[in-house]
Amino acid sequence: MKLNDIRDNQGARKGRIRVGRGIGSGKGKTAARGQKGQKSRSGVAIKGFEGGQMPLHMRLPKRGFNNPFGKDYAEVNVGMVQKLIDAKKLDAKKVVDHEALKAAGVARGGKDGVRLLGKGELTAKVSFKVAGASAGAVAAVEKAGGSVEQTVAAKAASAAE
Repeated sequence: MKLNDIRDNQGARKGRIRVGRGIGSGKGKTAARGQKGQKSRSGVAIKGFEGGQMPLHMRLPKRGFNNPFGKDYAEVNVGMVQKLIDAKKLDAKKVVDHEALKAAGVARGGKDGVRLLGKGELTAKVSFKVAGASAGAVAAVEKAGGSVEQTVAAKAASAAE
């Protein structure tokens, strides 16, 4: 076999039908568009239109909503922080905040900051400065001898008073 002998299998590629090229072609005159009407004219694309029947996108039920006040937190578990400390990607002596976690590659997204969650075990003494933390996460950090400073929860608590 030579490179210049390589061909597609017979019938693998089908030539396009040239419509509107005379009556003998079988696709002349109206060019397979039927008679008159909107769809026989050029420049028509009726997306989602189903001939007067209620379109599918309108028949399906609506689900959910976008909360305009919803916060976007990057969620980080204490177990993951411990893994990063063990792998020397995080310095336990410094304050662990959003920038440090982002640099370690664990806090993706989270335009409103980081929320610390309590899954996993923490053995290192670490001080955190995060937007929020669950009760279990705070307990785990304080059990290991560390501290958690919450920036957002403090605002919410002062507003409630």
